[in-house]
Amino acid sequence: MPMSKKLPRLLKCLSISLYGLATTVQTAPEVPAAVSNDWRLSLPGWKYTFPADHGSHPDFKTEWWYFTGNLKSENGREFGYQLTFFRQGVRPPSDRVPASSRFVVDHIQFVHFAISDLSRGRFYFHQDLTRGAFGESGFNQDNRLTWVENNALELLPDGGFRIIGKGPEKSIDLTLKPAKPVVFHGSDGISQKAEGAGRASHYYSYTRLISDGQLRIGDDTFTVHGLSWYDHEWATNQLTAGQKGWDWFSLQFDDGSELMLFQIRTKDGGRDPFSGGTFIHSDGSTTAVKNSDFVLTPGRIWKSKASGANYPVTWGLEIDSLGLKLAISARLDSQELVLTPISYWEGSIQANGTRDGRQVTALGYLEMTGYAGPIVGMQAPAE
Repeated sequence: MPMSKKLPRLLKCLSISLYGLATTVQTAPEVPAAVSNDWRLSLPGWKYTFPADHGSHPDFKTEWWYFTGNLKSENGREFGYQLTFFRQGVRPPSDRVPASSRFVVDHIQFVHFAISDLSRGRFYFHQDLTRGAFGESGFNQDNRLTWVENNALELLPDGGFRIIGKGPEKSIDLTLKPAKPVVFHGSDGISQKAEGAGRASHYYSYTRLISDGQLRIGDDTFTVHGLSWYDHEWATNQLTAGQKGWDWFSLQFDDGSELMLFQIRTKDGGRDPFSGGTFIHSDGSTTAVKNSDFVLTPGRIWKSKASGANYPVTWGLEIDSLGLKLAISARLDSQELVLTPISYWEGSIQANGTRDGRQVTALGYLEMTGYAGPIVGMQAPAE
């Protein structure tokens, strides 16, 4: 995979913290305090304010702006995409005194960008990492919420977003307009992931974004249209010693509803009780999905030649409280991002089944971590 020329210089400093982000499993000291080693914890009582909360939250150690979507060109060619911006804090708030060198930075930023060419069975992925010492990355400049090299997230005057992803062989430039109100996950936007105060993230989503723009692969540029999903989370966190990884699903149904669901896998082969999600009805109202509400069963396995990991690429899902029964499958098996120091599977999925006896279909995205090795930077010491 083509990588940024800056990668060798950055890997050493990132290796202990690189993936403390994604769809998060959180941990913090066993104290009901507002800070952890001077980093702020995700605790109840946060008052969400927009557009301010679309921006960065530098008092928390990790943050990510995560976009996925399924798109179709004018001639019917189908694509999936992922564009995720990450911020990893390296200097806690108390250490942020003026520095004599521009190379002393408070945060490291990186971006993951992938396109699934579903009609041709090809998968392209790319990573850019930067210290931002010369303005090549940053936050909250004019209408730009965050940017890394040539990748950017912009807030539009009408409340929509523009995302730009650029890498070798590929690019996207999309305008995203919310079709439904913002959704807050967990209890008032605090998504608990483990036992204890602060073992949570601030987490909200736009679950149905009308998406239009341009997508390029090689010398071919396509005008595309479809639906996207946007997650924004910030926290101070790491995996607990007994947690191994997670499987996260987003589904956009043909009846106008959506589902976010995650299960946290434990090292003993079980599922952590803090697994769960949110069902978003067509009118925008929500129903919490608890760990006891759903049965998620892995099916066919795809083995990665690059990492050796075995990923379930089909799943069965039942949520009796919603009358939902689904068969979920990857639209392309080989959607693994093989990165340093971590590899994970992130790709387009489809679902077919019934809800309250009526046929439903959905498109969405699935993220699977912890199959190719430990989650670098998030694994607590063994107990």
